[in-house]
Amino acid sequence: MSLKQQASGNAEVNERLAALMTNANAVRAIAAAVEGTLGPKGLDTMLVDRFGEVVITNDGVTILTMMEANHPAARMVINTAKAQDEEIGDGTTTATVMAGALVSTGVELVSRGVPVARVLEGLRAGIRRALEVMRSHAQPLEGLDDPRLRQVALVAGRDHEDIADLVVQAARLIGEEKLRDPSFKFADTVVAEEGAENQVFLGVIINKERVNRQMPRELRDVAVLVVDDALEPEELEEEALATEAGFARYMELRKEFRENLLKIPALGVGLVLVDRGIDDVAEEIFTDAGIMAVQRVLHKELRKAAEHTGARMIKRTALRKPLEELRQCLGRAGRVYNDEKLEQVWILEGGGKPMATVLVGAATAEVVGERERIARDAAAAVQAALKGGVVPGGGALELAVAREVQKLRDDMRGMAAYGVDCVVEGLRRPLAQIVSNAGFNPLEKIGDCIAAQAASGKISLGIDCDTGEIRDMLEMGVLDPALVKIHALRAAGEVAEAILRIDTIIKKREERDTGGRETTTEG
Repeated sequence: MSLKQQASGNAEVNERLAALMTNANAVRAIAAAVEGTLGPKGLDTMLVDRFGEVVITNDGVTILTMMEANHPAARMVINTAKAQDEEIGDGTTTATVMAGALVSTGVELVSRGVPVARVLEGLRAGIRRALEVMRSHAQPLEGLDDPRLRQVALVAGRDHEDIADLVVQAARLIGEEKLRDPSFKFADTVVAEEGAENQVFLGVIINKERVNRQMPRELRDVAVLVVDDALEPEELEEEALATEAGFARYMELRKEFRENLLKIPALGVGLVLVDRGIDDVAEEIFTDAGIMAVQRVLHKELRKAAEHTGARMIKRTALRKPLEELRQCLGRAGRVYNDEKLEQVWILEGGGKPMATVLVGAATAEVVGERERIARDAAAAVQAALKGGVVPGGGALELAVAREVQKLRDDMRGMAAYGVDCVVEGLRRPLAQIVSNAGFNPLEKIGDCIAAQAASGKISLGIDCDTGEIRDMLEMGVLDPALVKIHALRAAGEVAEAILRIDTIIKKREERDTGGRETTTEG
Protein backbone atom coordinates (compact mmCIF):
# COMPACT_ATOMS: atom_id res chain seq x y z
CA MET A 1 0.00 0.00 0.00
CA SER A 2 1.38 3.42 -0.96
CA LEU A 3 1.81 6.21 1.56
CA LYS A 4 -0.93 8.16 -0.23
CA GLN A 5 -3.41 5.27 0.08
CA GLN A 6 -2.48 4.75 3.73
CA ALA A 7 -2.98 8.43 4.49
CA SER A 8 -6.35 8.37 2.71
CA GLY A 9 -7.42 5.33 4.74
CA ASN A 10 -6.33 6.93 8.00
CA ALA A 11 -8.23 10.11 7.13
CA GLU A 12 -11.38 8.09 6.48
CA VAL A 13 -11.03 6.26 9.80
CA ASN A 14 -10.43 9.54 11.61
CA GLU A 15 -13.46 11.11 9.94
CA ARG A 16 -15.70 8.23 11.04
CA LEU A 17 -14.30 8.33 14.54
CA ALA A 18 -14.88 12.08 14.65
CA ALA A 19 -18.56 11.53 13.76
CA LEU A 20 -18.85 9.00 16.58
CA MET A 21 -17.11 11.30 19.05
CA THR A 22 -19.35 14.22 18.10
CA ASN A 23 -22.48 12.16 18.65
CA ALA A 24 -21.13 10.67 21.89
CA ASN A 25 -20.38 14.13 23.30
CA ALA A 26 -23.93 15.23 22.52
CA VAL A 27 -25.36 12.17 24.26
CA ARG A 28 -23.08 12.71 27.28
CA ALA A 29 -24.34 16.30 27.54
CA ILE A 30 -27.96 15.12 27.56
CA ALA A 31 -27.24 12.46 30.19
CA ALA A 32 -25.36 15.00 32.32
CA ALA A 33 -28.41 17.28 32.30
CA VAL A 34 -30.56 14.72 34.13
CA GLU A 35 -28.20 12.41 36.01
CA GLY A 36 -28.04 14.73 39.04
CA THR A 37 -31.76 14.15 39.66
CA LEU A 38 -31.48 10.36 40.02
CA GLY A 39 -32.19 8.63 43.32
CA PRO A 40 -33.61 9.76 46.68
CA LYS A 41 -30.84 12.33 47.11
CA GLY A 42 -31.13 13.69 43.57
CA LEU A 43 -31.44 17.46 43.27
CA ASP A 44 -33.66 19.68 41.15
CA THR A 45 -32.93 21.42 37.86
CA MET A 46 -33.93 24.99 37.04
CA LEU A 47 -35.02 25.71 33.48
CA VAL A 48 -35.21 29.36 32.40
CA ASP A 49 -36.63 30.66 29.11
CA ARG A 50 -35.76 33.92 27.35
CA PHE A 51 -38.59 35.72 29.11
CA GLY A 52 -37.27 34.76 32.53
CA GLU A 53 -40.00 32.19 33.22
CA VAL A 54 -38.67 29.49 35.55
CA VAL A 55 -39.49 25.80 35.92
CA ILE A 56 -37.86 23.91 38.81
CA THR A 57 -38.19 20.16 38.51
CA ASN A 58 -36.71 16.79 39.33
CA ASP A 59 -38.56 15.07 36.48
CA GLY A 60 -36.25 13.73 33.78
CA VAL A 61 -38.60 13.89 30.80
CA THR A 62 -39.64 17.45 31.69
CA ILE A 63 -36.00 18.55 31.75
CA LEU A 64 -35.25 16.82 28.47
CA THR A 65 -38.28 18.13 26.59
CA MET A 66 -37.89 21.70 27.85
CA MET A 67 -34.13 22.09 27.47
CA GLU A 68 -32.60 23.54 24.33
CA ALA A 69 -30.97 20.78 22.28
CA ASN A 70 -30.24 21.11 18.57
CA HIS A 71 -27.77 18.28 17.97
CA PRO A 72 -29.40 15.38 16.05
CA ALA A 73 -27.95 12.71 18.36
CA ALA A 74 -29.15 14.63 21.41
CA ARG A 75 -32.62 14.83 19.93
CA MET A 76 -32.58 11.06 19.34
CA VAL A 77 -32.02 10.50 23.06
CA ILE A 78 -34.71 13.03 23.98
CA ASN A 79 -37.19 11.34 21.64
CA THR A 80 -36.36 7.99 23.22
CA ALA A 81 -37.07 9.42 26.66
CA LYS A 82 -40.36 10.84 25.42
CA ALA A 83 -41.30 7.44 24.00
CA GLN A 84 -40.45 5.82 27.36
CA ASP A 85 -42.67 8.36 29.11
CA GLU A 86 -45.52 7.79 26.66
CA GLU A 87 -45.30 4.00 26.93
CA ILE A 88 -44.67 3.57 30.68
CA GLY A 89 -44.84 7.03 32.24
CA ASP A 90 -41.68 6.63 34.34
CA GLY A 91 -38.00 5.67 34.05
CA THR A 92 -36.95 8.34 31.56
CA THR A 93 -33.94 9.44 33.61
CA THR A 94 -32.74 5.85 34.02
CA ALA A 95 -33.10 5.23 30.27
CA THR A 96 -31.14 8.39 29.45
CA VAL A 97 -28.34 7.69 31.93
CA MET A 98 -27.95 4.11 30.67
CA ALA A 99 -27.98 5.27 27.04
CA GLY A 100 -25.20 7.72 27.84
CA ALA A 101 -23.10 4.97 29.43
CA LEU A 102 -23.71 2.55 26.53
CA VAL A 103 -22.68 5.11 23.92
CA SER A 104 -19.66 6.39 25.86
CA THR A 105 -18.29 2.89 26.43
CA GLY A 106 -18.98 1.91 22.84
CA VAL A 107 -17.16 4.92 21.41
CA GLU A 108 -14.22 4.31 23.75
CA LEU A 109 -13.95 0.72 22.47
CA VAL A 110 -14.11 1.86 18.83
CA SER A 111 -11.38 4.44 19.45
CA ARG A 112 -9.21 1.61 20.80
CA GLY A 113 -9.63 -0.32 17.55
CA VAL A 114 -12.64 -2.58 18.18
CA PRO A 115 -14.78 -2.68 15.00
CA VAL A 116 -18.21 -1.11 15.40
CA ALA A 117 -19.86 -4.26 14.03
CA ARG A 118 -18.33 -6.35 16.82
CA VAL A 119 -19.34 -3.81 19.48
CA LEU A 120 -22.91 -3.89 18.21
CA GLU A 121 -22.94 -7.69 18.14
CA GLY A 122 -21.91 -7.89 21.79
CA LEU A 123 -24.24 -5.06 22.77
CA ARG A 124 -27.27 -6.81 21.25
CA ALA A 125 -26.39 -10.11 22.95
CA GLY A 126 -25.86 -8.38 26.29
CA ILE A 127 -29.17 -6.49 26.09
CA ARG A 128 -31.05 -9.69 25.21
CA ARG A 129 -29.54 -11.52 28.18
CA ALA A 130 -30.16 -8.60 30.53
CA LEU A 131 -33.83 -8.38 29.56
CA GLU A 132 -34.26 -12.12 30.13
CA VAL A 133 -32.78 -11.86 33.64
CA MET A 134 -34.88 -8.80 34.49
CA ARG A 135 -38.10 -10.54 33.48
CA SER A 136 -37.19 -13.61 35.53
CA HIS A 137 -36.86 -11.52 38.71
CA ALA A 138 -40.22 -9.73 38.43
CA GLN A 139 -42.49 -10.47 41.42
CA PRO A 140 -46.22 -10.20 40.65
CA LEU A 141 -48.43 -8.16 42.97
CA GLU A 142 -51.34 -9.76 44.77
CA GLY A 143 -53.99 -7.28 43.67
CA LEU A 144 -54.65 -3.70 44.72
CA ASP A 145 -54.47 -4.49 48.44
CA ASP A 146 -50.85 -5.63 48.21
CA PRO A 147 -48.86 -3.32 50.56
CA ARG A 148 -46.01 -3.25 48.04
CA LEU A 149 -48.20 -1.13 45.78
CA ARG A 150 -47.94 1.82 48.16
CA GLN A 151 -44.17 1.40 48.32
CA VAL A 152 -43.99 1.63 44.54
CA ALA A 153 -46.07 4.82 44.67
CA LEU A 154 -43.89 6.21 47.45
CA VAL A 155 -40.62 5.59 45.59
CA ALA A 156 -41.92 6.98 42.28
CA GLY A 157 -43.57 9.84 44.18
CA ARG A 158 -40.22 10.86 45.70
CA ASP A 159 -41.28 10.02 49.26
CA HIS A 160 -44.38 12.26 49.22
CA GLU A 161 -46.62 10.17 51.47
CA ASP A 162 -49.75 12.20 50.78
CA ILE A 163 -49.38 11.68 47.03
CA ALA A 164 -48.66 7.95 47.44
CA ASP A 165 -51.81 7.54 49.55
CA LEU A 166 -53.93 9.46 47.03
CA VAL A 167 -52.68 7.40 44.10
CA VAL A 168 -53.27 4.04 45.81
CA GLN A 169 -56.73 5.15 46.93
CA ALA A 170 -57.57 6.16 43.36
CA ALA A 171 -56.26 2.85 42.00
CA ARG A 172 -58.61 0.94 44.28
CA LEU A 173 -61.55 3.11 43.20
CA ILE A 174 -60.82 2.56 39.53
CA GLY A 175 -60.32 -1.19 39.88
CA GLU A 176 -57.79 -3.70 38.61
CA GLU A 177 -59.61 -4.44 35.36
CA LYS A 178 -59.51 -0.82 34.23
CA LEU A 179 -55.88 -0.37 35.29
CA ARG A 180 -54.88 -3.36 33.17
CA ASP A 181 -56.62 -1.90 30.11
CA PRO A 182 -53.85 -0.97 27.60
CA SER A 183 -55.81 2.07 26.41
CA PHE A 184 -56.22 3.52 29.92
CA LYS A 185 -53.52 5.83 31.32
CA PHE A 186 -53.83 6.16 35.07
CA ALA A 187 -51.55 9.22 35.03
CA ASP A 188 -54.18 11.14 33.05
CA THR A 189 -56.49 11.11 36.08
CA VAL A 190 -54.12 13.38 38.01
CA VAL A 191 -54.92 17.08 38.38
CA ALA A 192 -53.02 19.59 40.53
CA GLU A 193 -54.54 22.91 41.62
CA GLU A 194 -53.29 25.79 43.70
CA GLY A 195 -55.26 26.07 46.91
CA ALA A 196 -57.09 22.75 46.45
CA GLU A 197 -57.39 20.06 49.11
CA ASN A 198 -55.86 16.64 48.43
CA GLN A 199 -58.65 14.24 47.54
CA VAL A 200 -59.73 11.36 45.33
CA PHE A 201 -63.25 11.13 44.00
CA LEU A 202 -65.27 9.23 41.42
CA GLY A 203 -65.80 11.83 38.77
CA VAL A 204 -64.10 14.15 36.32
CA ILE A 205 -63.03 17.78 36.37
CA ILE A 206 -63.71 20.22 33.53
CA ASN A 207 -61.24 23.09 33.65
CA LYS A 208 -63.82 25.64 32.58
CA GLU A 209 -66.65 27.48 34.31
CA ARG A 210 -70.33 27.68 33.36
CA VAL A 211 -71.07 30.15 30.59
CA ASN A 212 -72.67 32.73 32.92
CA ARG A 213 -73.44 33.20 36.61
CA GLN A 214 -77.23 33.09 36.02
CA MET A 215 -76.98 29.39 35.27
CA PRO A 216 -77.32 26.96 38.21
CA ARG A 217 -74.19 26.55 40.33
CA GLU A 218 -75.06 23.01 41.43
CA LEU A 219 -77.31 20.26 40.06
CA ARG A 220 -78.38 16.84 41.34
CA ASP A 221 -79.25 13.73 39.34
CA VAL A 222 -79.14 15.35 35.91
CA ALA A 223 -79.14 14.25 32.28
CA VAL A 224 -75.95 15.20 30.43
CA LEU A 225 -75.58 16.15 26.76
CA VAL A 226 -72.08 16.17 25.23
CA VAL A 227 -71.67 18.06 21.93
CA ASP A 228 -68.40 17.42 20.08
CA ASP A 229 -68.94 20.49 17.90
CA ALA A 230 -69.89 24.16 18.05
CA LEU A 231 -73.40 24.86 19.29
CA GLU A 232 -73.98 27.57 16.70
CA PRO A 233 -76.14 27.85 13.56
CA GLU A 234 -74.65 26.98 10.20
CA GLU A 235 -72.86 29.87 8.56
CA LEU A 236 -73.31 31.23 5.04
CA GLU A 237 -70.78 32.95 2.83
CA GLU A 238 -70.89 36.76 2.86
CA GLU A 239 -71.70 36.80 -0.85
CA ALA A 240 -74.77 34.64 -0.22
CA LEU A 241 -75.97 36.89 2.60
CA ALA A 242 -75.89 39.88 0.25
CA THR A 243 -78.72 38.38 -1.82
CA GLU A 244 -82.38 38.25 -0.87
CA ALA A 245 -82.47 34.47 -1.22
CA GLY A 246 -79.33 34.11 0.86
CA PHE A 247 -80.70 36.27 3.67
CA ALA A 248 -83.93 34.27 3.63
CA ARG A 249 -81.87 31.07 3.92
CA TYR A 250 -79.94 32.58 6.83
CA MET A 251 -83.16 33.38 8.71
CA GLU A 252 -84.44 29.87 8.00
CA LEU A 253 -81.28 28.33 9.45
CA ARG A 254 -81.55 30.51 12.57
CA LYS A 255 -85.15 29.41 13.06
CA GLU A 256 -84.26 25.74 12.59
CA PHE A 257 -81.35 26.10 15.02
CA ARG A 258 -83.62 27.60 17.68
CA GLU A 259 -86.20 24.83 17.24
CA ASN A 260 -83.51 22.19 17.61
CA LEU A 261 -82.16 23.88 20.74
CA LEU A 262 -85.59 23.77 22.37
CA LYS A 263 -85.39 19.97 22.25
CA ILE A 264 -82.61 20.07 24.88
CA PRO A 265 -84.74 21.41 27.78
CA ALA A 266 -87.61 19.22 26.51
CA LEU A 267 -85.38 16.19 27.13
CA GLY A 268 -84.82 17.29 30.73
CA VAL A 269 -81.09 17.93 30.17
CA GLY A 270 -79.37 19.68 33.09
CA LEU A 271 -75.77 19.86 31.87
CA VAL A 272 -74.50 20.63 28.35
CA LEU A 273 -70.79 20.27 27.53
CA VAL A 274 -69.66 21.76 24.21
CA ASP A 275 -66.36 21.32 22.40
CA ARG A 276 -66.40 24.81 20.87
CA GLY A 277 -68.45 27.99 21.21
CA ILE A 278 -72.10 28.41 22.29
CA ASP A 279 -74.30 30.86 20.39
CA ASP A 280 -76.04 33.69 22.30
CA VAL A 281 -79.44 32.19 21.47
CA ALA A 282 -78.39 28.86 22.97
CA GLU A 283 -77.04 30.59 26.07
CA GLU A 284 -80.34 32.43 26.56
CA ILE A 285 -82.43 29.25 26.17
CA PHE A 286 -80.20 27.30 28.58
CA THR A 287 -80.22 30.08 31.18
CA ASP A 288 -84.02 30.37 31.07
CA ALA A 289 -84.38 26.59 31.37
CA GLY A 290 -82.01 26.31 34.35
CA ILE A 291 -79.41 24.35 32.38
CA MET A 292 -75.69 24.58 33.19
CA ALA A 293 -73.65 24.92 29.98
CA VAL A 294 -69.87 24.79 29.57
CA GLN A 295 -68.18 25.77 26.31
CA ARG A 296 -64.74 25.28 24.76
CA VAL A 297 -64.06 22.14 26.76
CA LEU A 298 -60.78 20.38 25.97
CA HIS A 299 -61.44 17.31 23.84
CA LYS A 300 -59.64 15.07 26.34
CA GLU A 301 -61.88 16.31 29.15
CA LEU A 302 -64.96 16.08 26.93
CA ARG A 303 -64.20 12.44 26.16
CA LYS A 304 -63.62 11.59 29.83
CA ALA A 305 -66.90 13.28 30.81
CA ALA A 306 -68.76 11.32 28.12
CA GLU A 307 -67.28 8.03 29.33
CA HIS A 308 -68.03 8.77 32.97
CA THR A 309 -71.61 9.90 32.42
CA GLY A 310 -72.38 7.31 29.75
CA ALA A 311 -73.22 10.01 27.19
CA ARG A 312 -72.61 9.55 23.49
CA MET A 313 -70.87 12.53 21.92
CA ILE A 314 -72.90 14.08 19.10
CA LYS A 315 -72.47 16.74 16.41
CA ARG A 316 -74.81 19.72 16.24
CA THR A 317 -76.55 18.25 13.19
CA ALA A 318 -77.73 15.37 15.40
CA LEU A 319 -80.12 17.81 17.11
CA ARG A 320 -82.36 17.42 14.05
CA LYS A 321 -83.18 13.88 15.19
CA PRO A 322 -86.44 13.06 16.99
CA LEU A 323 -86.52 13.36 20.77
CA GLU A 324 -86.49 9.60 21.35
CA GLU A 325 -83.33 9.15 19.31
CA LEU A 326 -81.63 12.04 21.08
CA ARG A 327 -82.59 10.57 24.45
CA GLN A 328 -80.40 7.56 23.68
CA CYS A 329 -77.36 9.88 23.52
CA LEU A 330 -77.76 11.32 27.01
CA GLY A 331 -75.67 10.43 30.04
CA ARG A 332 -76.35 10.95 33.72
CA ALA A 333 -74.52 12.42 36.69
CA GLY A 334 -75.46 12.25 40.37
CA ARG A 335 -74.01 15.68 41.10
CA VAL A 336 -72.58 18.57 39.09
CA TYR A 337 -71.28 21.79 40.54
CA ASN A 338 -69.24 24.82 39.53
CA ASP A 339 -66.32 25.44 41.89
CA GLU A 340 -65.86 29.19 41.51
CA LYS A 341 -62.67 29.28 43.57
CA LEU A 342 -60.89 26.75 41.36
CA GLU A 343 -62.78 27.87 38.21
CA GLN A 344 -63.83 24.31 37.40
CA VAL A 345 -66.93 22.22 36.87
CA TRP A 346 -66.96 18.90 38.75
CA ILE A 347 -69.03 15.98 37.45
CA LEU A 348 -69.55 13.28 40.08
CA GLU A 349 -71.29 9.90 40.33
CA GLY A 350 -71.56 9.38 36.58
CA GLY A 351 -73.80 6.73 35.11
CA GLY A 352 -71.10 5.36 32.79
CA LYS A 353 -67.62 3.98 33.47
CA PRO A 354 -66.03 4.57 36.90
CA MET A 355 -63.59 7.44 36.48
CA ALA A 356 -61.50 8.52 39.44
CA THR A 357 -59.74 11.87 39.66
CA VAL A 358 -56.68 12.45 41.82
CA LEU A 359 -56.74 16.09 42.92
CA VAL A 360 -53.39 17.18 44.33
CA GLY A 361 -53.30 20.44 46.23
CA ALA A 362 -50.42 22.88 46.09
CA ALA A 363 -49.71 25.87 48.32
CA THR A 364 -48.42 28.15 45.55
CA ALA A 365 -48.58 28.41 41.79
CA GLU A 366 -44.83 27.73 41.54
CA VAL A 367 -45.15 24.18 42.87
CA VAL A 368 -48.38 23.17 41.13
CA GLY A 369 -46.62 21.79 38.06
CA GLU A 370 -44.06 19.81 40.03
CA ARG A 371 -46.68 18.33 42.37
CA GLU A 372 -48.63 17.20 39.33
CA ARG A 373 -45.54 15.64 37.71
CA ILE A 374 -44.73 13.76 40.92
CA ALA A 375 -48.27 12.42 41.21
CA ARG A 376 -48.35 11.41 37.53
CA ASP A 377 -45.07 9.48 37.98
CA ALA A 378 -46.52 7.70 41.01
CA ALA A 379 -49.72 6.82 39.13
CA ALA A 380 -47.79 5.52 36.11
CA ALA A 381 -45.55 3.42 38.37
CA VAL A 382 -48.53 1.90 40.19
CA GLN A 383 -50.17 0.93 36.91
CA ALA A 384 -46.92 -0.55 35.55
CA ALA A 385 -46.32 -2.51 38.78
CA LEU A 386 -49.80 -3.99 38.64
CA LYS A 387 -49.27 -5.07 35.03
CA GLY A 388 -45.74 -6.43 35.23
CA GLY A 389 -44.80 -6.94 38.87
CA VAL A 390 -42.06 -5.35 40.95
CA VAL A 391 -38.28 -5.66 41.33
CA PRO A 392 -35.74 -4.31 43.83
CA GLY A 393 -35.04 -0.63 43.23
CA GLY A 394 -32.16 1.66 44.00
CA GLY A 395 -30.03 0.26 41.16
CA ALA A 396 -29.71 -3.13 42.94
CA LEU A 397 -31.44 -5.11 40.19
CA GLU A 398 -29.36 -3.56 37.41
CA LEU A 399 -26.15 -4.43 39.30
CA ALA A 400 -27.28 -8.03 39.77
CA VAL A 401 -28.20 -8.27 36.08
CA ALA A 402 -24.79 -6.82 35.17
CA ARG A 403 -23.16 -9.73 37.04
CA GLU A 404 -25.18 -12.21 34.95
CA VAL A 405 -24.37 -10.40 31.71
CA GLN A 406 -20.68 -10.45 32.65
CA LYS A 407 -20.83 -14.27 32.56
CA LEU A 408 -22.00 -14.06 28.95
CA ARG A 409 -18.67 -12.50 28.02
CA ASP A 410 -16.84 -15.80 28.56
CA ASP A 411 -19.03 -17.46 25.91
CA MET A 412 -18.55 -14.74 23.27
CA ARG A 413 -16.05 -15.24 20.49
CA GLY A 414 -13.61 -12.65 19.31
CA MET A 415 -14.06 -8.94 19.79
CA ALA A 416 -17.81 -9.17 20.25
CA ALA A 417 -17.05 -9.79 23.93
CA TYR A 418 -16.07 -6.13 24.18
CA GLY A 419 -19.62 -5.17 23.21
CA VAL A 420 -20.90 -6.99 26.29
CA ASP A 421 -18.79 -4.60 28.37
CA CYS A 422 -20.97 -1.74 27.11
CA VAL A 423 -24.04 -3.39 28.60
CA VAL A 424 -22.30 -4.17 31.89
CA GLU A 425 -21.20 -0.56 32.21
CA GLY A 426 -24.68 0.69 31.27
CA LEU A 427 -26.30 -1.49 33.94
CA ARG A 428 -23.87 -0.36 36.62
CA ARG A 429 -24.41 3.29 35.81
CA PRO A 430 -27.75 3.87 37.64
CA LEU A 431 -26.41 2.66 41.01
CA ALA A 432 -23.17 4.58 40.49
CA GLN A 433 -25.10 7.80 39.87
CA ILE A 434 -27.53 7.23 42.75
CA VAL A 435 -24.59 6.68 45.13
CA SER A 436 -22.70 9.68 43.75
CA ASN A 437 -25.77 11.92 44.20
CA ALA A 438 -25.96 10.73 47.82
CA GLY A 439 -22.38 11.90 48.42
CA PHE A 440 -20.54 8.55 48.43
CA ASN A 441 -17.72 7.14 46.30
CA PRO A 442 -19.44 5.15 43.51
CA LEU A 443 -16.45 2.88 42.78
CA GLU A 444 -16.16 1.87 46.41
CA LYS A 445 -19.88 1.31 46.94
CA ILE A 446 -20.36 -0.63 43.72
CA GLY A 447 -17.48 -2.90 44.69
CA ASP A 448 -18.98 -3.46 48.13
CA CYS A 449 -22.41 -4.14 46.67
CA ILE A 450 -21.12 -6.63 44.06
CA ALA A 451 -19.25 -8.53 46.76
CA ALA A 452 -22.28 -8.57 49.07
CA GLN A 453 -24.62 -9.80 46.33
CA ALA A 454 -22.19 -12.52 45.30
CA ALA A 455 -21.61 -13.69 48.88
CA SER A 456 -25.28 -13.76 49.91
CA GLY A 457 -26.91 -14.68 46.60
CA LYS A 458 -29.40 -11.82 47.13
CA ILE A 459 -30.03 -9.65 44.09
CA SER A 460 -31.88 -7.12 46.24
CA LEU A 461 -28.82 -5.83 48.11
CA GLY A 462 -28.07 -2.20 47.41
CA ILE A 463 -26.82 0.96 49.09
CA ASP A 464 -28.74 2.86 51.75
CA CYS A 465 -28.36 6.46 50.55
CA ASP A 466 -28.68 7.79 54.10
CA THR A 467 -25.89 5.76 55.67
CA GLY A 468 -23.93 4.30 52.74
CA GLU A 469 -24.36 0.82 54.17
CA ILE A 470 -25.38 -2.35 52.33
CA ARG A 471 -29.12 -2.88 52.79
CA ASP A 472 -31.80 -5.15 51.31
CA MET A 473 -33.92 -2.98 49.05
CA LEU A 474 -36.92 -5.30 49.41
CA GLU A 475 -36.83 -5.02 53.18
CA MET A 476 -36.48 -1.23 52.93
CA GLY A 477 -39.49 -1.08 50.63
CA VAL A 478 -37.47 0.36 47.73
CA LEU A 479 -39.39 -1.19 44.85
CA ASP A 480 -39.67 -0.35 41.17
CA PRO A 481 -42.05 -1.66 38.51
CA ALA A 482 -40.36 -4.35 36.43
CA LEU A 483 -41.81 -2.86 33.23
CA VAL A 484 -40.10 0.46 33.92
CA LYS A 485 -36.70 -1.24 34.18
CA ILE A 486 -37.29 -3.45 31.14
CA HIS A 487 -38.47 -0.64 28.88
CA ALA A 488 -35.70 1.71 30.07
CA LEU A 489 -32.97 -0.82 29.21
CA ARG A 490 -34.55 -1.70 25.88
CA ALA A 491 -34.93 1.98 24.95
CA ALA A 492 -31.34 2.75 26.00
CA GLY A 493 -30.05 -0.18 23.93
CA GLU A 494 -32.01 0.86 20.85
CA VAL A 495 -30.84 4.47 20.86
CA ALA A 496 -27.25 3.48 21.66
CA GLU A 497 -27.17 1.06 18.74
CA ALA A 498 -28.67 3.66 16.41
CA ILE A 499 -26.04 6.24 17.40
CA LEU A 500 -23.08 3.84 17.26
CA ARG A 501 -24.07 2.82 13.72
CA ILE A 502 -23.60 6.40 12.49
CA ASP A 503 -20.13 6.88 11.05
CA THR A 504 -20.76 9.79 8.69
CA ILE A 505 -22.57 13.08 9.20
CA ILE A 506 -23.68 14.81 5.99
CA LYS A 507 -25.47 18.12 5.74
CA LYS A 508 -28.62 17.76 3.66
CA ARG A 509 -28.81 19.83 0.49
CA GLU A 510 -31.12 22.78 0.27
CA GLU A 511 -34.14 22.52 -1.99
CA ARG A 512 -36.23 25.13 -3.76
CA ASP A 513 -39.96 25.29 -3.25
CA THR A 514 -42.39 26.10 -6.05
CA GLY A 515 -41.99 29.82 -5.38
CA GLY A 516 -38.25 29.64 -6.07
CA ARG A 517 -37.22 30.18 -2.44
CA GLU A 518 -34.51 28.09 -0.83
CA THR A 519 -35.70 25.62 1.79
CA THR A 520 -34.18 22.69 3.60
CA THR A 521 -35.50 19.18 4.14
CA GLU A 522 -34.11 19.03 7.65
CA GLY A 523 -36.67 18.40 10.44
